Amino acid sequence: MIDLKKTANKIIVSPSILSADFSNLENEIKTVSTNGAKWVHIDVMDGHFVPNITIGAPVVKSLRKITGAILDVHLMIENPDKYIPDFLQAGSDVITFHIEASGKKTLKCIEMIKKADKIAGISIKPKTRVKEIEPYLPLIDLVLVMTVEPGFSGQIFMPKCAQKIYEIKNLKPDIKYIQVDGGINDKTGEKCKQMGANCLVAGNYIFKSENRAMAIKSLLK
Repeated sequence: MIDLKKTANKIIVSPSILSADFSNLENEIKTVSTNGAKWVHIDVMDGHFVPNITIGAPVVKSLRKITGAILDVHLMIENPDKYIPDFLQAGSDVITFHIEASGKKTLKCIEMIKKADKIAGISIKPKTRVKEIEPYLPLIDLVLVMTVEPGFSGQIFMPKCAQKIYEIKNLKPDIKYIQVDGGINDKTGEKCKQMGANCLVAGNYIFKSENRAMAIKSLLK
């Protein structure tokens, strides 16, 4: 298992398996893990919070058995407090939930993840302002800035959303991880890094590339 403390404040690439070949996930994950990706991003969608359905805790449990990579679980689901225990038990290393879904139970969600000694993250959709998560910044390890509307892969990067990185960095300069997800490639990823992001989620750019090693390397520069 990778030491989470040693990954903080370094550039991290977290390939999103939403763009991978689901019939061969073990090999897909090994391919990116052996080429510089220390994290693996797992998008969990419920068909309610976002208009799509993907995978659940049983798949995370299966992936835990076949990889030592950091399992970076992004919950795009309603009532995340009900399901966080399942994903913790399944072997998640990072759990990020949406402030738009957690509502009054945001603190409860954070406490469950932190009690398990895992990385606690909050995500914000493109139309959500940073001030909505400001009260929780002292308590969390990671903020995930969505630069597309959550729910589908392959969307176009929204530059205005990336401006939130500056705001987060100014509000909490010592935050461990500012993660960006949506339309990330070598060019958009560079913009995000310049703003202060240190964790890049990329799906199509990596898994649909003819040279995944080079794609990952271009994000780590």
